[in-house]
Amino acid sequence: MAKHGKKYLAAADKIDRSRNYAPEEAVSLARETSTTSFDSTVELHIRLGVDPRHADQQVRDVVLLPHGLGKKVHVIVFAEAEAATLAREAGADTIVDDDVIQEIQNGWTDFDVAIATPETMGQVGRLGRILGPRGLMPNPKAGTVVAAEDLPRAVNEAKAGRVEFRTDKTANLHVPIGKASFSADQLYDNMAAVIEAVKKARPSNSKGSYIRKVVLTTTMGPGIKVDPMQVLSMEVSE
Repeated sequence: MAKHGKKYLAAADKIDRSRNYAPEEAVSLARETSTTSFDSTVELHIRLGVDPRHADQQVRDVVLLPHGLGKKVHVIVFAEAEAATLAREAGADTIVDDDVIQEIQNGWTDFDVAIATPETMGQVGRLGRILGPRGLMPNPKAGTVVAAEDLPRAVNEAKAGRVEFRTDKTANLHVPIGKASFSADQLYDNMAAVIEAVKKARPSNSKGSYIRKVVLTTTMGPGIKVDPMQVLSMEVSE
């Protein structure tokens, strides 16, 4: 069993592990119990009542966080000719060419979002074994395979804090919702936006309780259980 340092233990002492906190209390506690010297990422973990072994019970979508992620998002774009120009003008950090493809094949994945036009999916497909396991594979359902004219919007949304979520093998979602330096209101709004998107993404054949367990945590910080019933009524403030 891993031993925790004094900072972690002091932070954990502030949390009642037997209690499900209201969302407002949870985001305040997350900020208060961040233990790192750097600006920690605040993460939302959700256990869903679905069976991810069945394709029709996969939960996957994207959400644009109202207050962004609080970090610079590196966006690469697979595009050619005029589409590449559109992406570059929209603020894409890297336009993929043969050299970049070789770098990715050699293991370079130091980027956050990959966007592609349909015409370049042949190139993208060759990189599936590298991009897929890291959640970086462009996908039409995630809005990262778009027509050339939609590239500026896709790049701008990615830069602004557009987050993709998908269930893992154990029916859990893991979604970043900002930084510990955010205000409690900003974290609450971002969390509410994710919850709303998760509710909309519920599979039609999902039976019984859908959002079963919710935990907030910060990088290397203790987990804070959130009341699933109260989470269901969260709304982004105007």
